[in-house]
Amino acid sequence: MASAAGETGSARYTYRLRLSSRAEAALLAEWDRCRWVWNQCVSVSRATYQAGEACGPALLDKQLTAWRAEHPWLGQGASVPQQQTVRDFGRSRAKAIKDIKARLPVRRRSGMPRFKKKHAAAPTLNYTRNGFRLREGRLLLAGGISVRVVWSRPLPAQPSSVRIYRDVLGHWYGSFVAPAPFEPLPSVGGAIGIDWGVKEIATTTSDAHDLPHSQHGKSAAARLARYQRMMARRRTPKGRLASQGYRNACRQAARAYAKVARRRQDEARKWAKSVVRDHDVLAVEDFRPKFLTRSTMARKAADAAIGSAKSTLIRMARKHGRTVHLVDPGHTTMDCGTCGARAKHRLPLSERTYTCTTCGAVSPRDKNSARVMLVRAGLDPDGADRRRPLAPPG
Repeated sequence: MASAAGETGSARYTYRLRLSSRAEAALLAEWDRCRWVWNQCVSVSRATYQAGEACGPALLDKQLTAWRAEHPWLGQGASVPQQQTVRDFGRSRAKAIKDIKARLPVRRRSGMPRFKKKHAAAPTLNYTRNGFRLREGRLLLAGGISVRVVWSRPLPAQPSSVRIYRDVLGHWYGSFVAPAPFEPLPSVGGAIGIDWGVKEIATTTSDAHDLPHSQHGKSAAARLARYQRMMARRRTPKGRLASQGYRNACRQAARAYAKVARRRQDEARKWAKSVVRDHDVLAVEDFRPKFLTRSTMARKAADAAIGSAKSTLIRMARKHGRTVHLVDPGHTTMDCGTCGARAKHRLPLSERTYTCTTCGAVSPRDKNSARVMLVRAGLDPDGADRRRPLAPPG
């Protein structure tokens, strides 16, 4: 069981960017140079691997210096995003090699870095503190590129880096890395246990804080299927550029997906804020929903976005100084949340009511699991949410 309270660190703050035609052309030119650097790193990495030599960061840094001296058009671009491209490549390659040495299954490995194609890779540029400035509400990038930022909220501190990228809809964003603020909330003296599920995304020991499954993906399924059929009809043969109709269909599908993701994110943030505001201690099931992707509940589990809701809750709790206990999810459906006894047999999914054969307590299956979270976190379930203890059986 892991516990955390009052931890601060860095966080990303993303803002929409408004680009002039000149600034967009300059960013795309910088991206072409960085993409060329990435592809050259892939070539060098493959050549050194076949020769049995090492391909470390020092070698790639020397190669970048030589490339900039050899190609004047590459030297015309800013050095900061090109250096960060080399760093990103090195981290990606090191992670892939680590997975291979750990003998992870192929489906769980992060593959070796590949070439980035011009019409397939999304523009992404990384700038460290030496490569950008914030002046009079504008973002000034190395190379004389000036960008207007839509400041939807103020930055909590001076950022250490920024990532400029374009999404599938053609919108540009700037993602700043800055120290996360610590905003403690007043103590309210309550604790809550949280159990993750598919029927309801989160079942808690407090009926007022349960998170129902809104099924945003299911409600948008018909619209998404329509756009996917349009894409299938307008798909061009391999090796030819996509038609305008195909790109429009892709943009419509991406817009529908983005809307669903924003609705899930907004719902998770509002729920997490209400839970954190009303409780001092959170006993959260340390649930990893990856295995659900290989089950019959894969579609509904993906629509629930349990992992995103869990990370949002933990991040919100740490921001506001609440204590979080991550509880091992093993046998939570077999243990009794009242007396702690364990059932002899695992409950089938069709059985939604838990009945303890030792103390006779009867409760909904997920509610009992939420109480088990409090017990395993060392908290007293009775009165944790300022309610009366359960009456003894008989």
